[in-house]
Amino acid sequence: MQKQTLKRDFILSPAGILATWFGAGLMPFAPGTWGSLAALPFAWCIQYYTGWVGLTVASVLIFLIGCWASNVFEAKAGVKDPGAVVIDEVAGQWMVLIPAGLDPLLYLIGFVLFRVADIFKPWPACWADKNVHGGIGIMLDDVLAAIYGMIAIYFLNIQLSGM
Repeated sequence: MQKQTLKRDFILSPAGILATWFGAGLMPFAPGTWGSLAALPFAWCIQYYTGWVGLTVASVLIFLIGCWASNVFEAKAGVKDPGAVVIDEVAGQWMVLIPAGLDPLLYLIGFVLFRVADIFKPWPACWADKNVHGGIGIMLDDVLAAIYGMIAIYFLNIQLSGM
């Protein structure tokens, strides 16, 4: 009984809430996908009110906060890179959406591109996943994977804008 209380108390702590992105990472299957999906409305609102500059600043801030929150979560869980930690998906998903503007189609494509890049982890994300540990390691591989999706969305946006 004591363990469940501690666990629930930790999940409801600031580090637990942020690391699981308000509980999205606690979904029973595909927590990374749920984390990415839960990141979309936040990105839309940030982009709506502050543009791409605001979403860029928010991505950097959530990366830094995520390093702390995921490090605390990993230490409390006693597991390397716990699946429930999805704030890394939030940071990566937001990065991919920076060049998307407020285009719903680009948001959908950006979501898919980020999930693919996050799952397959192209270099250097695969290197970071294996060699960088702790909170920064949890965050870094997703951010590096996101660069591929971000570049694709940038060029896709140029193509769609030219039509």
